[in-house]
Amino acid sequence: MSGRAAPVGSQELAELYAAHRLALVRMALLLVDHRAEAEDVVHDAFASVLGRTLRDPDAVVGYLRTAVVNGCRSTLRRRRTARGYTPPVDTGPAPPDERAVLAEDHREVLAALDTLPARQREVLVLRYWSGLSEAEIAETLGIGRGTVKSTASRALDALEKVITITQETR
Repeated sequence: MSGRAAPVGSQELAELYAAHRLALVRMALLLVDHRAEAEDVVHDAFASVLGRTLRDPDAVVGYLRTAVVNGCRSTLRRRRTARGYTPPVDTGPAPPDERAVLAEDHREVLAALDTLPARQREVLVLRYWSGLSEAEIAETLGIGRGTVKSTASRALDALEKVITITQETR
């Protein structure tokens, strides 16, 4: 996008959508663990950009990432409220496309990732899945760079413990 301060048009949005939708859906899927919800969150983020005049049009991808993370948080909050204390229902086997993506060695990491608190999971997903820098993560989550570093460190330690315990019980 150019450095002009004009509303985001449908053509620009279509180009952004083509370039960034898949990466944002993957990121959202790791945060909400349900494909339809992840896609809804991403579509809502793109819809929120249409017609908006952004102070820095070059930062629209960062805006979209932040909108997706916040949308995932809202989705999880609504889900938690709806469920109360009822445990989640097993939805059965994953579709073939998801099974291909989730090779056996990755399932263990994803299961361990699900045990982390939301903030730690968000930091790790943004860092290692989306490849964001500490500064970009801090901006996306609205926290300091030091908080990103310490949260990532604690999250990696927790993941290592969970994976070690899982491997020892085999």
